[in-house]
Amino acid sequence: MRRIVKWFLPGLLSGLLLFWIFEKTLTLTSSNSFCISCHIHPEADNSWKRSVHYDTRSGYRTGCVECHLPPKKQGYLPAKIKTGLRDLWGYLVKDSASFDWVEKRRLENARLYTYESSCIKCHENLFPVTLSREGADAHLYYRQTKKTPELHCINCHLNAGHYIEGYTHGSNKTFGTVSSAPREIYKEPAKVEKFESFTEKIPGSSVTFRMIAIPGGRFMMGSPDGEPFRKPDEGPVREVEISPFFMAEIEVTWDEYLAFYAQTAAEGRSTDTEGLRAGGKGASGVDAITGATPPYGQPDQGWGLGQRPAISFSFHAAETYCKWLSLVTGKTYRLPTEAEWEYACRGGTTDPYFFDGDPLKFQKSGLRARISKNDTSVINSFVVYRENSNLRTQLPERVRPNPFGLKNMLGNVAEFCSDWYKPDILSQYPDGLVVNPKGPEEGTEHVVRGGSYLDPAGRVRSAARDYTRTAEWLRTDPQMPKSIWWYSDCFHTGFRVVCEFDEKTGNR
Repeated sequence: MRRIVKWFLPGLLSGLLLFWIFEKTLTLTSSNSFCISCHIHPEADNSWKRSVHYDTRSGYRTGCVECHLPPKKQGYLPAKIKTGLRDLWGYLVKDSASFDWVEKRRLENARLYTYESSCIKCHENLFPVTLSREGADAHLYYRQTKKTPELHCINCHLNAGHYIEGYTHGSNKTFGTVSSAPREIYKEPAKVEKFESFTEKIPGSSVTFRMIAIPGGRFMMGSPDGEPFRKPDEGPVREVEISPFFMAEIEVTWDEYLAFYAQTAAEGRSTDTEGLRAGGKGASGVDAITGATPPYGQPDQGWGLGQRPAISFSFHAAETYCKWLSLVTGKTYRLPTEAEWEYACRGGTTDPYFFDGDPLKFQKSGLRARISKNDTSVINSFVVYRENSNLRTQLPERVRPNPFGLKNMLGNVAEFCSDWYKPDILSQYPDGLVVNPKGPEEGTEHVVRGGSYLDPAGRVRSAARDYTRTAEWLRTDPQMPKSIWWYSDCFHTGFRVVCEFDEKTGNR
């Protein structure tokens, strides 16, 4: 018995001591001060101290680990070990001054470091008496679809843990009230008397944009079998003839889109467009077009408005914008066909890009590509893509134009085309020369061209194709019914307009 006591008691005491040290270490390494000793970026600390989780009505101050680790007994310890090792590695080998805090707090990244189970642990009651009708609808949608991986509390409450200047969740009824465009208000659109580039003026606004005259001609549409990163829906290569048309120099900007939004929105902002909203004729004397309802949240993602490409709106919204622009200018504006888009993008070239370069040498994904010393200065001067975009849209002056004088045909934001998407459409056209093809007669999704700020070099080639994903891009929209105007999960797609060269735009 003494022998048992002799060995058991020291073992028990040692176990209790180790357990106490373990718990003490867990507590110490879970304190805010310990977290900040590694996460020394001042913006992280400052934005936390300005958040609603720091200055709460109850006086309770939410700590770092209460959001960035799951609750205890719900995977807390494995997550803490994994997070600790990652943070220690970053602290030892990385320069904290190089961290892009703005990028780290984007929803796509924030979801990786914030645990939904921790949100629910504190906020058990999703329907408090103070909740608005809109909030109740959003929380009900969350309850019904909470197994959807993309649906997370911070989809709507991204600024809860770290304050974001100007952040909005819920219906953004003040969106679009301020424009960075000049103050002169145009009464008449541009007059076009011959086939040459012109500057369009949007009546009733201070907005202008440049339209480039694209000469007609023939080109080889699609990519050959040997082109790097080619996908099956890019072929077979077909000879296509395109008639002359005008195409916008740059993608539709927020200034341009907000001119439409202000004059036509269901809760419009302009006092001189009451007639339009009432269903009659507006200041321009055209039949009314009902525009978008207020967006849910901040469509520009906080990146800025002005001359940045407009994003977050649906294909339906883009088409409606073109109809409105046709009415207020008296011209025929529309989305480009897929064939027009590729013809204009190539600008007479036949290689993967409209500039010299090998996609294999520009691509940075994969270990071999990352350690290579390939010169990417050429593609960087023409394209806003994954490697130089800082994962957000950029202003038009960032890049040089293609041979036709068009900017950002490849990258920045992908662009809607009018065609229905069909993977094998090029093989479905009649044999021989194809003249002004318009795609399939019916479909479920539309063609998207051009790649975006999220895409690697291989996805921003002239022939690369993509398509809309309507259900996926509306998956986390909590509104009932879902918006037909705004996407909740697509921030990389916009559009540019074309104008037909017909009797409305000059003598033929």
